Amino acid sequence: MNEIITGILKKADEKVFVEEANGKQHFSDKRIWDGYVHHWEGKEVSARFLPERDYETKQKIIIMWPKKDPASTPYVELYYAERLVKYWTSTLGHSAINVNGEIFNYSHHINENEIITEEEFFYRPALGEFAPSPNNGQYEILKDGTPYYDKFGRNFMRTIHVLRLEGVDVKKLGNIYKHQLDVIRSTPPNPKDPEKYPDFNIFTRSCSTIIRDGLKEYGFQKIKGIFPRDLFANATHHLLKDKQISARLYTMPQWVVPEADLSAMSPILNPMNYFRNRSI
Repeated sequence: MNEIITGILKKADEKVFVEEANGKQHFSDKRIWDGYVHHWEGKEVSARFLPERDYETKQKIIIMWPKKDPASTPYVELYYAERLVKYWTSTLGHSAINVNGEIFNYSHHINENEIITEEEFFYRPALGEFAPSPNNGQYEILKDGTPYYDKFGRNFMRTIHVLRLEGVDVKKLGNIYKHQLDVIRSTPPNPKDPEKYPDFNIFTRSCSTIIRDGLKEYGFQKIKGIFPRDLFANATHHLLKDKQISARLYTMPQWVVPEADLSAMSPILNPMNYFRNRSI
């Protein structure tokens, strides 16, 4: 069983560990990513093992995240993640959606079309396959097949803007997005580029348009937007005024680490969404 340990992240005698309230220490003989220690030493965290292994220690990677009480009400969160400045494909930022703890992520990389837990989406460490390549600081598959996906916790890579909704039928919305994943996974790959989703299209079949179309299928017919920040501005404008649900905005500032540059806001390309965003 993959037990979740909750306690205070501590550093003493050159060892890093999580100490429970009863004084029991965990992970003192394991590698804990420096990014966690830098930001959360002395704070309450939760931690568990991932199945993936650290390339240096050959041990299972430890994932850690700030202690969080479970939500008392079903919820949906729409995410606009700022752009990664080192990737031109990230110029417009990224969209994802959280349906009651299941984050639906859609991407031009076939392996990034997935349902992922909140802790893995936001807080995976930059170790093993999640780290950037030591050769170029970016995504790279080495000649021996070793992958460096540069896909660690999104909140260590970017600032994330959040629209949180309550009062949505999470089962209905979740099924809509699960169907989209089934469609993507059943699409025959392009043998010339098998790592990419062949039907991905920045205008019609992207992270933001799949999420937009799912919201419209659910019943939020007024929502429009092709690109991530446009979708976020448009959805926020309409859903904050929807009397059938509860909606609020908040921001998750980037946890700055050496493995990632500071993220940056992408442009709003539709002038109407620019004015909607200013009025929020």
